[in-house]
Formats: sequence, structure tokens, C-alpha cells
Amino acid sequence: MEENTIEVQQHANLWGPKVWTHLSTVRQQSPLIQCITNFVSMDLMANTLLSAGASPAMIHSLEEIPDFTPHTHALCINVGTLTADWLPAMKSAAELANQLAKPWVFDPVAAGASSFRLKACLELVGLKPTVIRGNGSEIIALSKASVGPTKGVDSSHESTDVVEAAKSLAQASGCIVAVSGAVDVITDGQRVIGAQNGVAMMQKITATGCSVTALIAAFVAIDPLNAFEATASALSIFGIAGEIGMDMAKGPASLRMHLIDSLYGLDQATVLRHVNIISLS
Repeated sequence: MEENTIEVQQHANLWGPKVWTHLSTVRQQSPLIQCITNFVSMDLMANTLLSAGASPAMIHSLEEIPDFTPHTHALCINVGTLTADWLPAMKSAAELANQLAKPWVFDPVAAGASSFRLKACLELVGLKPTVIRGNGSEIIALSKASVGPTKGVDSSHESTDVVEAAKSLAQASGCIVAVSGAVDVITDGQRVIGAQNGVAMMQKITATGCSVTALIAAFVAIDPLNAFEATASALSIFGIAGEIGMDMAKGPASLRMHLIDSLYGLDQATVLRHVNIISLS
């Protein structure tokens, strides 16, 4: 037991400086992140990116993609309030990002809720996102390509229960797959790690999942050759901000405010003290 504790501590010590370097670089470089996302999440997503030091652009018009997307540093696509009108812009932006070798991150919200949604999500996965970030139900739906109850955008599966589905999806798609939950699981199909930061009340705030996906895009934008590590860093940082914010919060509404403030104010000592990333493989 004592050896396991030492091993976990050593792993956390290795990750701490990486996580801080990623956050510092985002603050220094302020990458421009294009977000084609749902109406519910736009506000918190934009504020999350701004608080972390990135620059959000909520541009989703198909007509603007050819002119705007080439100037971005990464793209985030979220299908939360998906309609047939929005899908062409999502596909066009993803194709252009690939052509220009720009990273893009995909959030398959409620992927298995309907045949239309699942088909659209599978088409987007086929366009080779750098990272796919979802909850357990969403990742299982993509991995098995199945339609079924998903509890809306909430997950009925714990993230650690879907490790094999995540690994399978990562291997089949060539993407990094991140599964949000009590432990955020990140895999490239071989390596599997868990980010154990965050608080349960974050699930009571709409669009926290969407927002961490955008944060992943910002982190991958500044370290595209190490997308696995950048994804873990983003999940850890967002979770740490939630932990710090929870110390001051009285409920979901105040946590939302303190989450943004805490993300903005994170310093090196706080990050190094709170990072909790462990190996699961």
C-alpha cells in the first residue's frame, strides 16, 4: 500500500511541471480557438477560454469558414444543439483544419440519443479529430455505434467503466479519447491515464463539459505534437479550478463564478500542489 502511494506521488510530481508549462504557454501565446458549439454552452465556453488566457471565436457560419478558420490555432466542434443546417459548417471547418494541419477537438454531445445525431457524430469522427472528449455514455455510443438512452447530456456510466470502449475508439479512429467523470480518463489506445481533479458539483452547472473540451483545444493548440499530454493538462487544470472555486462556493451558481475566477488566478504553486494525474494502464 505504501509503495503504491509513493508511486502515485511520483507520477503526480512528474505531471505537475508539464501541466503548469501548458497553462503558462496558453497564457503567453493566447491561441485563437474557433468554437462551433451549441447555444447553451457559448457563454461559459468563451469565458473559460478567456480566463485561461486563450482567445475564443464563436463563428459557425459556413460562409465564413474559408476566410476565418485558416487564421485559428485550433478548432472545437460541439454538437449539443445540432441541426441539419449546422452540420455542413462543422464538416467544412474540420476538413479545412485537417488540410492546414491544425488540431481540432470534437465533443459528441448525447451521441447515441438519435439516429441523426449518431450518424452526424460518426461522420465527424471520420474526419479525424485530434481529440474526442465525451462522457461515458457518449464514448460507448461512438465505440459501439449504437443508439440508446443517454440521460440527455449526462452520463449513466462512470468514466473508469468505459476504459475499454475509449481504448477501442482511440485505436479505431486514431484520436486521443478523453472520458469525463469522477476520474477523467485519457487514452491514445495504448496509454491510459486518469486525472483525478474536480468536484461533483461541477456536474450541476450546464456546459462545464463543453467548456473543458474548448480548453483542451487551447492546450493542444500550443502543443500539437503532444496532444495526449496537453489533453490531460487541460482536464487537470479545469478540475483544479473547480476545486479551488468550491472552497468559496455556496452552490452551483456561485461555483460557476468562482470556477472562472479560479481558472484566471491559478498560480504555479497551486497547480503543482493540486495536480493529481495517475497511470491507469
